[in-house]
Amino acid sequence: MARKLCARAPGFSVKRTAFYGEGRLPPRLARSMHQCQGMKTLTQTGPAASGSRRAFTLVEMLLVLTILAILAGVVLPRLTGRPTEAKIKATKADIANIGTSLSMFEVDNGSYPKGCDGLQALITKPRDAQNWKGPYLHKNKVPLDPWDNPYIYVFPGKHNPADFDLYSKGVDGLGGTNIIGNWDN
Repeated sequence: MARKLCARAPGFSVKRTAFYGEGRLPPRLARSMHQCQGMKTLTQTGPAASGSRRAFTLVEMLLVLTILAILAGVVLPRLTGRPTEAKIKATKADIANIGTSLSMFEVDNGSYPKGCDGLQALITKPRDAQNWKGPYLHKNKVPLDPWDNPYIYVFPGKHNPADFDLYSKGVDGLGGTNIIGNWDN
């Protein structure tokens, strides 16, 4: 099933000659074949010679595998805990910001907010705060943790008896070992 074609024939193309079928050549190539008798010949074999059979090359397969590996490298970290890490870091940043606001409240008023006022004392003036210069938090509201649960404020703190405890109950909202607090930093 091999065809012999003149290697120096003008307009030689494997795809063009395969289109004309077995034993037929394009007219222009057929004319030039008569002119190159006795010259070096090229044998055409493989998928193009047999017609419509086409397979993937090794380079194409490696390219597809490379693209899939890059996509997996981008997508998998998002699915395997990176969002949880980001939420934990955001929680620690929120706790630090609220802690700074509580310290500013303490400097202005002589003590941290007490019991029932809690973190709301950073937004609205409590009755016993004579030098209140708030609001102390941005956007005039007490933020929720990244899991949409309120931060817990305790004064005096169990972990920080001279200060306050400020924490989130963590991923599951149940506390326990998932607690993220200002004593962890």
